[in-house]
Amino acid sequence: MHCVRKVTDDLYWVGANDKRLHLFESIHPIEDGVSYNSYLLMDEKTVLFDTADWSVGRQFCENVEYVLNGKPLDIMVINHLEPDHAASINEIILRYPDVKVVSTEKAWLLMNQFNFGVEEENFIMVKEGDTMKFGKHEVTFVAAPMVHWPEAMVTFDLTNGVLFSADAFGSFKSLDGALFADEVDFRNEWIDEARRYYTNIVGKYGPQVMALLKKASAIDIKMLCPLHGPVWRKDIPWLLDKYIHWATYTPEEKGVMIVYASMYGNTMNAAQILAAKLHEKGFHNVHMYDVAETHVSYLIGQAFKLSHIAILSVTYNLNVFPPMQNFIDDMKRLNMQKRVVGVVENGSWAPQAGTLICEELDEMKQMTVLNEQVSLLSAVNKMTADELDGLADSIIESMKQDY
Repeated sequence: MHCVRKVTDDLYWVGANDKRLHLFESIHPIEDGVSYNSYLLMDEKTVLFDTADWSVGRQFCENVEYVLNGKPLDIMVINHLEPDHAASINEIILRYPDVKVVSTEKAWLLMNQFNFGVEEENFIMVKEGDTMKFGKHEVTFVAAPMVHWPEAMVTFDLTNGVLFSADAFGSFKSLDGALFADEVDFRNEWIDEARRYYTNIVGKYGPQVMALLKKASAIDIKMLCPLHGPVWRKDIPWLLDKYIHWATYTPEEKGVMIVYASMYGNTMNAAQILAAKLHEKGFHNVHMYDVAETHVSYLIGQAFKLSHIAILSVTYNLNVFPPMQNFIDDMKRLNMQKRVVGVVENGSWAPQAGTLICEELDEMKQMTVLNEQVSLLSAVNKMTADELDGLADSIIESMKQDY
């Protein structure tokens, strides 16, 4: 049975939700599922914007068939070739063999690599600035390379101001019957998952995202239709502001992320002491994470949000504790920058973690490492407790700078 929502005049959401997938891209936990969004325009020409992952292929195809209601499918615009949006291309072509597929030159290469079944005579290659008219609706295509694949583009409907934004402005979480961002409590219940989606999937490509945002600022966007998450028809400037922060690696707010690696509880105790001292001194936007218990994608999301990171790690085989090393490596891979960092190490006979962490932070852009570094020998004592107090003072003092 179909599950369809009307987006606006002539435009329908024909995507599907996946509540059974537990790992997005086989790496990121999605406890609340994910949506695969596809949109069908009913004009003089019928136009499908992207498809869906094959895991929801049956539902997606039923939705398309229902909206078409016996009409042929004329055009399929593919903004992004990643299989969670393109895997059903084959099935659409089998069902509607006369459909013309519209996308970029690089997308054509990827279509062949993935064996998506597109014949050359049915492919229409477009580039930035090209337009197509489907009846009363006319669209233009905007290149979005490395947001977050090289073939990506977005499509802007000049008639009604709808931007089909590919993976930009998306989010984890299943829609569960909702469609629009104003139908859910996005600012409280969705923003963390939208941030985690962006930072882990697209976060490395901040300059490319800013280039797309600059192009977007020149068009009169009335609605954002991403490939994951809700459609935006209100508060679009608020969402764009979030993206500007993320794409420029600018903290959203002043706050401290305390992330610790502890084998027997002593480094965890140091983290608790540091957090307590921050609260005692009147600073309360403090968030604590056990790096061994928290998936790194959540840690990355918080690192993009907050201005300060306190890293406390036990030394392990004369190196950084492996899950902490993974977090630091991920920050480097995603080009994390512009953060103030406090470092605390622990070791019983040869503490090395602090030195190694600082070396890695030095390789990252605009990362300020506070001088009040703390070295524990097995457990916190009176002297190191005082040093943690000094680190808390240093963190709070550094909050005076602007973001």
